[in-house]
Amino acid sequence: MIRYIIIDDEPIAHTIIEKFAMDISFLELMGNCYNAMQAMDLLKKEKIDLMFLDINMPKLKGLDFLKLLSNPPATIITSAYEEYALQGYELNVIDYLLKPFSFERFMKAVYKVNNDQVVSAIQQPENFTDDQSSFFIKGDKTYHHIRLKDILFIESIGSYCKVHTSDKAIVTHEKISAFTKRLEDHDFFRIHKSYIVAKQHIRSIEGNRIFINEHAIPVGQTYKVNLRKIIDG
Repeated sequence: MIRYIIIDDEPIAHTIIEKFAMDISFLELMGNCYNAMQAMDLLKKEKIDLMFLDINMPKLKGLDFLKLLSNPPATIITSAYEEYALQGYELNVIDYLLKPFSFERFMKAVYKVNNDQVVSAIQQPENFTDDQSSFFIKGDKTYHHIRLKDILFIESIGSYCKVHTSDKAIVTHEKISAFTKRLEDHDFFRIHKSYIVAKQHIRSIEGNRIFINEHAIPVGQTYKVNLRKIIDG
């Protein structure tokens, strides 16, 4: 998980960030701070990976607070004032979110935090059972426990993925690249930029299409090597 805190004197800002973060499964809220002093105390007590930091706060401004930290967590600035952006980047902030910002913009900033850290958080060991046969994904504000044997295929739709199982389809914000990495040792194959299929559920292969139940899934030209692996496997 990526453990984060929110530092902002406006309660509505906390509400918005928390709501957005609920739909990103690898973010864990560790505390709400309404001024820099509260944040300083929390950073001394907890291991924090990421701060969402407002600039215009009473007593000690956000950027002045950031300058005081010798080894700050990854920081995403959230501010209504664009004129501080250059100063923020000079302090090596990850991103500068100009209020009001959309969920898509928020998610883009989070994925900048650290690519390796994000992948690690998505693939964290606690998401799996001891026999590596299941994991959890977050969709519709609910954590769904998915057994590998029930996954038919995974479909990428814009910034979302839809996990098709034997009895339902779950929409999640996890990227298809993360699923590719997670499932590569379990007979799942990326056969298109937008599709991963489970070998055990393939009913037939005809030309450049794979059939799973009633679904006809295209095979991308650059992924034909994986189709050969399925056939020869």
